[in-house]
Amino acid sequence: MNDEQAMREALVLAVSPDAPRGENPRVGCLIIRDNGVVVGRGYHRGAGTAHAEIEALEDAGERAAGAAAFVTLEPCRHTGRTGPCADALIEAGVTRVVFGQSDPTDAAGGGADVLRDAGVEVVSGILAEETEAINAEWTFAVGAGRPFVTWKVAVSLDGRVAGPDGGPTAITGESARADVHDLRSTVGAIIVGTGTALADNPSLTVRRDEPMTGAPPLRVIVGSREIAATAQVRDDQALTLIVEADPAEVLAQLYDRGVRHALLEGGPTLASAFLEAGLVDRVVWYVAPLMLGSGPVALPPGASRPMEVAVSEVAVVGEDVRITGMVNYQRVES
Repeated sequence: MNDEQAMREALVLAVSPDAPRGENPRVGCLIIRDNGVVVGRGYHRGAGTAHAEIEALEDAGERAAGAAAFVTLEPCRHTGRTGPCADALIEAGVTRVVFGQSDPTDAAGGGADVLRDAGVEVVSGILAEETEAINAEWTFAVGAGRPFVTWKVAVSLDGRVAGPDGGPTAITGESARADVHDLRSTVGAIIVGTGTALADNPSLTVRRDEPMTGAPPLRVIVGSREIAATAQVRDDQALTLIVEADPAEVLAQLYDRGVRHALLEGGPTLASAFLEAGLVDRVVWYVAPLMLGSGPVALPPGASRPMEVAVSEVAVVGEDVRITGMVNYQRVES
């Protein structure tokens, strides 16, 4: 097989069902002999576990000597909870390393140079867009020093997020609600304000047929009002962090806890605060085919700074419509 075919197989490994998203990137690795036979396969299963290269080398054993390694992310050169993958590949006698995405971190990046200095042939950038896409939020987070933030909101056709009393309101249908649980399963934290926690008493858990890999998202409640001990967010289904801080500090605390992608599900007040601070990166907007007539709107007039949303997808989900787009503040303000 050629380099692209091998990298596509490594990509399949990287996104294996039990490869969680989290503090570490998802990575897949193949070890291939000159005759095209795959002798080792591996993928990363989360922070603290063996890296993809180490799994693949263990699978290959002595057959790794003289073989080529295909890795979706540049092999690391640092010692953390596991050792440097670049050194492991050299010690195993791998003579050629092909990778897709360069490692953007100061600590781990530079493995390619280590390999070249040891006489290993290195090829980079194979299927770069595809390999970067599987870790887009992680890549953003390690570059920005804060979690990537997706803002999820469900609105009626007249822009309401709740009925006249402001309490829990079923806006979207069953398919859209299931879609949200799929979205929750991809993040490290779910953020709401105390207003939402008190008004809706949400559980903020992932509920779907397929079991989730890794730990459930951290439940984050932002605000100063007391949350009752009997509230669902106080149960043992997931960890809960209650914090009184501005959006930037909230995200700083989450990053320190290993969160690289956070889902903002709070009401208009909290959403406005994050938007005003320029701390929303993606919008996932569900529109339901109903009119509520009155009640709180997703964003009151003047509640946030101007922004443009570059729509990447419009999809029908059951009876509702989901609009997904990346937020761009600078283009509007320039």
